[in-house]
Amino acid sequence: MSDRISSLEDLARAYPGPLSPATLFKEIDHVDTNYGALIAASPFFVLATVGPEGLDCSPRGDAPGFVTVRDPKTLLVPDRRGNNRLDSYRNLLSDNRVGMLFLIPGYGETLRVNGRAELSCDPDLCAQFETAGKRPASVMIVHVETVFFQCSRAVVRSELWNAERHVDKRDLPSPGAILRDITARNEATEIFDGEAYDAALPARVKATLY
Repeated sequence: MSDRISSLEDLARAYPGPLSPATLFKEIDHVDTNYGALIAASPFFVLATVGPEGLDCSPRGDAPGFVTVRDPKTLLVPDRRGNNRLDSYRNLLSDNRVGMLFLIPGYGETLRVNGRAELSCDPDLCAQFETAGKRPASVMIVHVETVFFQCSRAVVRSELWNAERHVDKRDLPSPGAILRDITARNEATEIFDGEAYDAALPARVKATLY
């Protein structure tokens, strides 16, 4: 295919525009005061990992400041209760590279952090992140390599923080409906009771946040 981009030269021809100096010098190798303020204000980030079975991208969220800047080169992230698939953490055991994308409601820019991570279940460390009487099973220690903000264009184009654009969840398939339809297509599996799942889900989520 003559129009396929398959080399750095092809990429340069497809994107010939000048590179703003700010695009380069906004990237630093540590969390400074400004970037630390963004992390402290963020209640949500997406964690990217890679492992033998492929890539994974997983949401992480809690009250703003749940990610702690221990020092300019180190972030601490408590593992709040989830679905126990542990896709990200299994990946980390074989490849410790991580990418983190922080979002702040109402703020256009996002923050990107790349580094390497390890997991700790040290009792004293986990105790620092006790919430609602529950301690995390582990804490992810991120050794920061690069930090930089991403411009607001994607957030502006998507109108992500525009409440008037929020979707009515009733217009989309519910978790129970998704599970019901998947099992219905699998003759070897009993059809999932999606209505019962959806009915119990709000209370279950509330009871198992931590």
